[in-house]
Amino acid sequence: MGVHFTARRLAVTLAATAFGVGVTVLAPAAAGAQDGPTAPCNDRADACIDLVNNLSWLMQGGDVTYGPVPISHGKPGYETPAGTFRVTFKNKDHISSIYNAPMPNAVFFNGGIAFHAGSLNSRSAGCVRMLFEDSEVYFNTLQPGDTVQVVRGLPAG
Repeated sequence: MGVHFTARRLAVTLAATAFGVGVTVLAPAAAGAQDGPTAPCNDRADACIDLVNNLSWLMQGGDVTYGPVPISHGKPGYETPAGTFRVTFKNKDHISSIYNAPMPNAVFFNGGIAFHAGSLNSRSAGCVRMLFEDSEVYFNTLQPGDTVQVVRGLPAG
């Protein structure tokens, strides 16, 4: 079981190991709970990505529902583009046809660019990588048609 506190809610990911099923439950968090910087996206974003600070959030109506979570993104020459996009499709066990690489919990939002589980220690060819447990929450929460906003936020501190 993973517990992730956010500014306004508590996201709990439960794994029923006997059945191999993951469940995400969103519940109100304690008043005044703080967990990192404020999401720099507008109230229409269902997911927010800050490329400068390497963070991402899930949101609903301008309120953070999960995050911030650490991410890595596109390396020089393969930058993750800023802008507003829509989730187009999801694939739990995607394999990149270009790089022949696994992309667990892939949520595509800009052509071949997706959120997915992967190393935070290196940069990608444009995708937004995150820890496996965070990618499960994103996969289970985001749906085709949801809005993903990618911004170059101000440096923290």
